[in-house]
Amino acid sequence: MADCIFCKIISREIPAQIVYQDEFVTAFRDINPEAPVHILVVPNDHMVALDQAGQADEGIVGKVFLAVGKMALQEGATAGGYRVVANFGVDAGQVVPHLHVHLLAGRKFGWPPG
Repeated sequence: MADCIFCKIISREIPAQIVYQDEFVTAFRDINPEAPVHILVVPNDHMVALDQAGQADEGIVGKVFLAVGKMALQEGATAGGYRVVANFGVDAGQVVPHLHVHLLAGRKFGWPPG
């Protein structure tokens, strides 16, 4: 999508601290981190939310979550634990309309969130 900031990061039109990229997903550091480790993992193809995903998207959704696991290991986040968050829609806090998963680690988190 031409005006999507995450699509522009994926295509390197906008600079970001990309920590992982393959043919399916891109992971980069959040510009406003909420934890010492705050990485966004996004599919390279534009998708807004899970409720808009179809059977054909099953593989990419899995690849996003596998990349989250890789990033947790890469960042040393598995020893103390980490949180994975996805927001869909304005009321849930989704700011950029491109499916993305937040990997948060490096501090203690409370429950319930929000």
